[in-house]
Amino acid sequence: MRLLVADKMDLSALEELKVLGIEIESRPELTRDTLPAALDGIGILVVRSTEVTAKAIASGRQLNLIVRAGVGVGTIDVAAASARGIYVANCPGKNATAVAELTMAFILALDRRLVDATSELRAGRWEKAKYSVARGLFGRRIGIAGLGAIGREVLLRARAFGLEPHAWSRSLTPGRAAKLDVSYARTLEDLAARSDIFTVHLTATPQTRGIVSRSVLEALPDGAIVVNAARPEVMDYAALEELIPRKGLRVGLDVFATEPDKSSAPFESHLLARGLVYGTPHVGAQTEQAQRAVALETARIIRAFMTEEELPNVVNICATSPARYAVVVRMMDKVGVLANTLSVMKRHGINIEEISNTVFEGATATCTKMRVSGRPSEACLKEIAAFEEVLHVDIVALPNLA
Repeated sequence: MRLLVADKMDLSALEELKVLGIEIESRPELTRDTLPAALDGIGILVVRSTEVTAKAIASGRQLNLIVRAGVGVGTIDVAAASARGIYVANCPGKNATAVAELTMAFILALDRRLVDATSELRAGRWEKAKYSVARGLFGRRIGIAGLGAIGREVLLRARAFGLEPHAWSRSLTPGRAAKLDVSYARTLEDLAARSDIFTVHLTATPQTRGIVSRSVLEALPDGAIVVNAARPEVMDYAALEELIPRKGLRVGLDVFATEPDKSSAPFESHLLARGLVYGTPHVGAQTEQAQRAVALETARIIRAFMTEEELPNVVNICATSPARYAVVVRMMDKVGVLANTLSVMKRHGINIEEISNTVFEGATATCTKMRVSGRPSEACLKEIAAFEEVLHVDIVALPNLA
């Protein structure tokens, strides 16, 4: 099978896959527009930031698996992949430490104004009085929006600096907050109101788009530090730009609304000209440690795809199967027995949603479980049972977990 890596990444972690007969091809220069033409004969696709469109998926006739070597799958048309029966997986949490480290770097730099102080020193100015005034972090309140893998890593480091942690997350409950020993905020506005430092670690989904709204930002105390190392879509940047001078906010941004699609390109943002705003070019996850961890997780996913039944981190498998009945057939382990059974199911119009087969010791008998969306008729079951090699047929109603 051929594997295409359509981005820059640590290929040494993928070398072990060659023993599985996988041929690895690296083409980091590929883009959204050139990717479709490169997918002929490719069985596995690995991307980081390269967009995988419906056109690309349609071009990949032999494509079985797409791995996003990072968090989330926003750059992949998951619906198009699902329609063609292609697995989509990602590597959640593997860059959490790197993003948390950058978040703390922003917080420290903004509090001590390190960038401005360095700029003045480089310009030949010694401004000790100007930069001797800093609030410090110990004892101040940090509000963490989103307690996923990254948010929890930020929480760990915030405690080390003596910060008082508060948190809000869509899945966070008062009970879970108590277990994490973090103060629970009912809403993002509530979290912002009690945050001397407000840091965002939310994934970009239709539900989170613009969730850090004007009302949330207006609830921040004057002079608060704001960090967004998540996604630009989750925050109202127009409101942020307006409120920076009015509220004296100190802001650190690793993500911007209009980012170049090249690693080196001209860039301009009005936000960077508004008060005390520091920025980095979307490098939160780009430490060597993080990239190595992501590459190793990518290799683990591909290895599991080739050798195991369960595939880690898949995002496009039905959470609840549409199957409502299970047809359980015990049969002899002989050629054609299962094929005959499936032929009967097809003839009676029964759609099989899931199927599993167990071979018993001695390889004499098997048990096949076919999960189906509709109840087979008695005539269908009797026809299956009539085969000489079939030992028993049963039907079980499945619980509706939808």
